[in-house]
Amino acid sequence: MLVDSHCHLDFPDFASELDAVVARARAAGIRRMVTISTRVKKHAQVLAIAEKYPDVFCSVGTHPHNAHEELDIDAETLIALAQHPRIVAIGEAGLDYHYDNSPREAQATSLRQHIAAARETELPLVIHARDCDADMARILEDESGKGAFPAILHCFTGGRDLAMRAIALGHYVSLTGILTFKNSQNLRDIARELPADRILVETDAPYLAPLPYRGKRNEPAFVVETAKVLAETRGVTADEIASQTTENFFRLFSKVPRQLADAA
Repeated sequence: MLVDSHCHLDFPDFASELDAVVARARAAGIRRMVTISTRVKKHAQVLAIAEKYPDVFCSVGTHPHNAHEELDIDAETLIALAQHPRIVAIGEAGLDYHYDNSPREAQATSLRQHIAAARETELPLVIHARDCDADMARILEDESGKGAFPAILHCFTGGRDLAMRAIALGHYVSLTGILTFKNSQNLRDIARELPADRILVETDAPYLAPLPYRGKRNEPAFVVETAKVLAETRGVTADEIASQTTENFFRLFSKVPRQLADAA
């Protein structure tokens, strides 16, 4: 059993064959998928997918690229929406200094609102962090001083310092197909060092397909390849990685049931 803790099944890339994509994931042993929100104001599409498939759950939140468009989405709004039984996480929110599609001040303001919602709901905050290690670590540590909150650094590509500072706060780190790329040795070195009880795997589909699918559209079934490389990197079996990352997922995403009422 594996889990794809982060994908975007509402994106147009999947519109014509979503049933087949979910079926292939199930055939590959993927037993849970979390489809991630990027715009609260378009959340209905995300929620509809989570309501259609028993093994798919979702988050609610605003991607940093869109932060300036949704500054009216405050913590109270997120908290109210998160009461829905299919919503199991807050985000993705964070900082992206690579593209800077949204003003940095807007990104930080939005991130802090999402942290407040995660703290109140005790649902994990799904964090997007790109080229922003120092500011992200500073905000996480500052906010932790106001009260603990669960969180995961999704699609981790940052440096060792950010990873270890997040781990010290009790957070988790999730790895994508980037781990499998030939030029990702630094990331594999960090992945080898992370505590076993703080690692997850994801696809970020439709992006970042792992080897041997690099360059193609990604999909949840391909998380198997990332898990395989993570196992090799850490010197354990694929079964051990599957078991550990799945257990970590259920511990962090505690609202997701271990047993489904309906057969998937």
